Amino acid sequence: MEKQFRFDYEHYAALSELPEADRRLVAEAERATENAHAPYSKFRVGAAARLRSGRILYGSNFESEVYPAGLCAERTLLFYAEANYADDPIESLAIASQPSDRECYPCGQCRQVLVDVERRQGSPIRIIMSGNGSASVLDTAEKLLPFTFIL
Repeated sequence: MEKQFRFDYEHYAALSELPEADRRLVAEAERATENAHAPYSKFRVGAAARLRSGRILYGSNFESEVYPAGLCAERTLLFYAEANYADDPIESLAIASQPSDRECYPCGQCRQVLVDVERRQGSPIRIIMSGNGSASVLDTAEKLLPFTFIL
């Protein structure tokens, strides 16, 4: 039996078309790329999340000499948020990179952790993937990983 999986998302050809709150969050993610430690890949990633309270949290990727001990910007941010603000749900999370030749999408591990956080907090996270002057936006991380791992 054949089945299909389809989903809707928003695409903005220019960051100026994003709603103001999303545009500000992308700017914060871009700023977070400055804190990245990427001496090997030279691919600096920043993430910024807006919590329900309005607080903004940041994460940056960190590469280690003992590869694969590094961590992506999204998971750096998500683990910090869960450890320190578990009672203040993440509403939106923006991702940016330097260089920014294309939109920056989360890796598979980050996609699973995003879904795990959504499940734990009981509400969706708006995902804003930016780069090269454009952005794609999903209303939930579940759309990034339709066949998630579940224990």
